[in-house]
Amino acid sequence: MQYTKKTLKNGMRIITVPVKGNPTVTVMSFVETGSNYETAKLNGLSHFLEHMFFKGTEKRTCHQISEEFDGIGAINNAFTGDEYTAYWAKAHYKHLPKLIDLISDMYLNATLPKEEIEKERGVIIEEINMYEDLPQRRVYDVLLDLMYKNQPAGRSVLGSKENIRRFKRADFLNYRNKHYVAEKTTIIVAGKIDEQKVQKEIAKAFRKIPTKKSFSKQKTRDIQRKPEISILNKKTDQVHFMLGFRGYSAKDKKDPVVNMLAAILGKGMSSRLFKKMRDELGICYYVRAEHDSATDHGIFVINAGVGQDRFEEAVRAIIEILREIKEKPVSKKELAKAKECLLGSTALSLESSDSWAQFYIFQEALVGQMKTLKEISKEIKKVTAGDVQKLAQELFVVGKANLAVVGNVRKNKFLETL
Repeated sequence: MQYTKKTLKNGMRIITVPVKGNPTVTVMSFVETGSNYETAKLNGLSHFLEHMFFKGTEKRTCHQISEEFDGIGAINNAFTGDEYTAYWAKAHYKHLPKLIDLISDMYLNATLPKEEIEKERGVIIEEINMYEDLPQRRVYDVLLDLMYKNQPAGRSVLGSKENIRRFKRADFLNYRNKHYVAEKTTIIVAGKIDEQKVQKEIAKAFRKIPTKKSFSKQKTRDIQRKPEISILNKKTDQVHFMLGFRGYSAKDKKDPVVNMLAAILGKGMSSRLFKKMRDELGICYYVRAEHDSATDHGIFVINAGVGQDRFEEAVRAIIEILREIKEKPVSKKELAKAKECLLGSTALSLESSDSWAQFYIFQEALVGQMKTLKEISKEIKKVTAGDVQKLAQELFVVGKANLAVVGNVRKNKFLETL
């Protein structure tokens, strides 16, 4: 699917993606700021601010915003990550003008009422509580803290309850004024659209966007001299763990290879981890391998949930699988299967207008360069067995290993030898 990118004089970018045969349209405002742009005292503010953009504007109350979205049968939401915050809505293409009006109004004119901030504190604290009760989710925060310590990349997007209770309205205003500026903002529209007409409508709707100087995030430091282990003791029926290694940034040319490696290890029911851990050992319900990349760092993780009495066995089995892929090249058959798996899953993930919007916007924000599906497919097809083995040898180094655990587990001799 082709796209068009236009950069306005104020630095704001507009990306349009016409999707033929699709009756919907998605409008997304995407801001390059998130938890990695926060200080320790402001950790959680990006996400809290995202919530507040739904709480009323200069011309709409919070109830009017939701009623207008519902009134056109729209799906709308927002999300915050370590380096981005986005607000989006999808509806039938005939409602495009209304979507642009709503999204631009929320972005530009949110009033951030003090009384709504007070009420939303409770909502976010309960969101934090919800994730703390999900050990398979909580273990990721334990891993980030283990790998990056006291720097933005090591902190949760949600922030701490102490911060959430302490934030004042002035904090929200200052943060928005500092980060929600034209140079850091991209508006993307995907679906059944007239590109030239959409570009004019977006430029008009966002004509009053602030044009102040943009701020950069703190550079992520990757310093590790020995294997690291972190255990969050929690009463659970399973032990949930993540084995993490330092990966690559989204801009790294190794991206196609590391995604291939993740597919071979943990994508699908015929992957090495699934066959070993589920089919052979019957040791877990879920086991995954994936690579998560940001602008200046990345993490390769393998995670699973197992019974307490089989925790050591599970970790040893995974380490053996990693040793094997380092020592012996993957076969032509397995490599071909992994390529088709990646190509197929990528294509399947792009069946809707909102998925096309995310496909291009994450490339723009994290890589700074957009590639079409055809171009990405060519890169996947070029990966060789030698590429995969070399990368595995570079990635899976004992001295760079990190094990995060949530469950009733103690640091014993087994863990000390990892």
